[in-house]
Amino acid sequence: MRVPLSWLREYVDLPATETGRDVQAKLISAGLEVETVEQLGDGLKGPLVVGQVLTIEELTEFKKPIRFCTVDVGTANGTGEPQEIVCGARNFAVGDKVVVVLPGAELPGGFAISARKTYGRNSHGMICSSDELGMGDDGTKGIIVLPPETEVGKDAIELLELVDEVLDIAVTPDRGYCLSIRGVARETAIAYGLPLRDPALLDVPGPNAFGHPVQVSDPLGCDRFTARTVTGLDPEARSPIWLKRRLQKVGMRPISLAVDITNYVMMELGQPLHAYDRSLVQGTIGVRRAEEGEKIVTLDGTTRTLHAEDLVITDERGPIGLAGVMGGANTEIADHDATENGGNASTDVVIEAAHFDQVAIARTARRHKLSSEASRRFERGVDPLAAAAAAQRTVDLLVLLAGGTADAGVTEVIAPSAPRTITIPADHPDKVAGVEYGRETVVRRLQEVGCDVYGQDELIVTVPSWRPDLTDPNDLAEEVIRLEGYENLPSTLPKPPAGRGLTQRQRLHRRVGRALAGAGYVEAPNYPFTGEQVFDQLGLEADDPARRVVKLTNPLNDEEPALRTSLLPGLLGALRRNDGRGTHDLALFETGLVFLPREEQRVAVALPVDRRPTDEEIATLNAALPEQPRHVAVVVAGAREQAGWWGKGRPADWADTVEAGRAVAREAGAELVVRKGQYGPWHPGRCAEFVVVADGTERVVGHAGELHPRVLKALGLPARTAAMEIDLDALEQVGDSTPQAPSISTFPVATQDVALVVDAFVPHADVEAALREGAGELLEGIRLFDVYENAEQLGDGRKSLAYALRFRAADRTLTVDEASAARDAAVALAGERTGAVLRS
Repeated sequence: MRVPLSWLREYVDLPATETGRDVQAKLISAGLEVETVEQLGDGLKGPLVVGQVLTIEELTEFKKPIRFCTVDVGTANGTGEPQEIVCGARNFAVGDKVVVVLPGAELPGGFAISARKTYGRNSHGMICSSDELGMGDDGTKGIIVLPPETEVGKDAIELLELVDEVLDIAVTPDRGYCLSIRGVARETAIAYGLPLRDPALLDVPGPNAFGHPVQVSDPLGCDRFTARTVTGLDPEARSPIWLKRRLQKVGMRPISLAVDITNYVMMELGQPLHAYDRSLVQGTIGVRRAEEGEKIVTLDGTTRTLHAEDLVITDERGPIGLAGVMGGANTEIADHDATENGGNASTDVVIEAAHFDQVAIARTARRHKLSSEASRRFERGVDPLAAAAAAQRTVDLLVLLAGGTADAGVTEVIAPSAPRTITIPADHPDKVAGVEYGRETVVRRLQEVGCDVYGQDELIVTVPSWRPDLTDPNDLAEEVIRLEGYENLPSTLPKPPAGRGLTQRQRLHRRVGRALAGAGYVEAPNYPFTGEQVFDQLGLEADDPARRVVKLTNPLNDEEPALRTSLLPGLLGALRRNDGRGTHDLALFETGLVFLPREEQRVAVALPVDRRPTDEEIATLNAALPEQPRHVAVVVAGAREQAGWWGKGRPADWADTVEAGRAVAREAGAELVVRKGQYGPWHPGRCAEFVVVADGTERVVGHAGELHPRVLKALGLPARTAAMEIDLDALEQVGDSTPQAPSISTFPVATQDVALVVDAFVPHADVEAALREGAGELLEGIRLFDVYENAEQLGDGRKSLAYALRFRAADRTLTVDEASAARDAAVALAGERTGAVLRS
């Protein structure tokens, strides 16, 4: 929300010495996030005056159209003679009033103006556009043409209000009332302790039977609808300069007088409005839910197919507007430009000021991907009692600026409702903040935000209509605390008992991150949100448990409405983005939580904030949450080792991801079994599964390998991309992270090599396990150093696995016979279990 300081001063008598920076500091202290203070007109120096174009000479000898103009600037140039100016714009004519910057002036950005020769003529100044003056978009994309009655020679800096300060406020979803000058003015008045001149305090006539007929069929979706009619609008009337400038300062583009007025009132009071051409509205205006499949053409020219939950404005023909989001094209207000195109400008309008359900408007805006200024306000909460005042303010401005006549009819449809009251102990804010405010301070602060407060020890608080976010005692406590100043809360550091630092889980998390970073991986954290369509792209089976997701009630993105069950979608998305931006050699990792729904769904309870929750309350809350194990994942693509003068490089492949899994297991102190597997996104012939043994039971804790070509194509990934994902919590459960000092022996090692021939389908892991068990306690280490396949020498469907066995005893030097006996025992057991035979 952009708030011009000059507009804010109309409702709060700020000290003349207060700058935008001063107001920013006050509002930040009150809890508003004021991001920047824009200095409009910074660096602008005159003379900048109003001129009238006397003559225009077209210069046709150049590649682009150029005009040589003479402009009357009165006595602003010191001579009273016409000013000669060269200009390339074509949206003005002889007799038009324009803005002229004279030699010696300086425009924003340090652009100094001087007399100079250009296009063969002497140009003494410049005729200005809105962009050149830093005014914002005025819709013309050309020279500023002022109203005919503007006085020649008048100071344009003052006329166009070019010097001002604009506060840019990031309004949080619970503070929707601050999406208006009225709301920010109220916060400013409270911060400074000054009275507020509320612009919504207007004399509004009561409803009668003569207004435009309105029928609300869904009072839950629309609990208030006000309609007013203004007739006899001057089709030639245009928005005055002050109105256009205020809209530009708040970031809106002037369009036409009627539309500009509704936008102005919306920014002033926070109440969205809509103006219908009365001649185009047929019969009663209605509010109802759309019929499934109904269509409407909105003001942006788009034909939209409606959903049964959409709230629509109708007449006898059907929908004429998406309620609270955007109006329809078939009742659009036509301005004076319509007459130039053979149409008729609107002279009679119906003003709509309604209050719609927040959730309904938010869902409609997201469903149609149509966020508007109106929908932003409705979905954050609009003051329902401001509708009548906003309609009256709009009528008053149309009468004043467009010469219209206010119709005597007033339509107001209201669903009965009672003010919301909250009961709160007077010392509740004290308990929440840990500060003793006292009853008087609590009552005063609540009254400042507009609450009516009664009672002594137990306060009965009636919430103001513009604060739908105040629903329980903690909300009221927050109001007291923020107005008293968050910076005044005492800072008390907790005193943890000595000897406690990071938990075992936290230390493991850090060790794993350091190990992967040391192996050349770059950490790439991602948001924990996902869409269910990604499971099809990953090739998961229809009954795969990973497809069961926890869905969010209010997702940030409709395309990712669920919490992830795997780290791979986000990590592969990061790899794709980096590859698309020219970085092709990638090795990324992430450690993070995944979310697995429980079989029994429970509703989480709201924990108290004025005391520490009990262990039972915390346990109940945890039981309602999904399981959240921590996973580790890596993805690699491109070159793993770069080529150079030192030798050939090496592309990343499946083996790198398997080694990454082993590295994670080593940090957890877990014994990891790696064997051939097949799952989801991985290539069935190049996929390894990770297994751990817990209580005598095998458990698959992860997979690694090269991704399937279909997955690469579906996700737009580089060829031969490989990935690994493993359950870190499962490794922690079976592992022993107690630091183990290396064993250093004074006795020599005995090395024996064996080459075993087995069937091609026999996993290396099974052969190694048999060799390790058969060799006994003397075996110190085993390493597979060669895999050989040759049908002529070994036979069809056979392969040779060559192992290096290291033997050592802790108390003596082994003899050759002892080492050979251990080797033979290992080979014998491998032959018994896997059918392995020594290669001749």
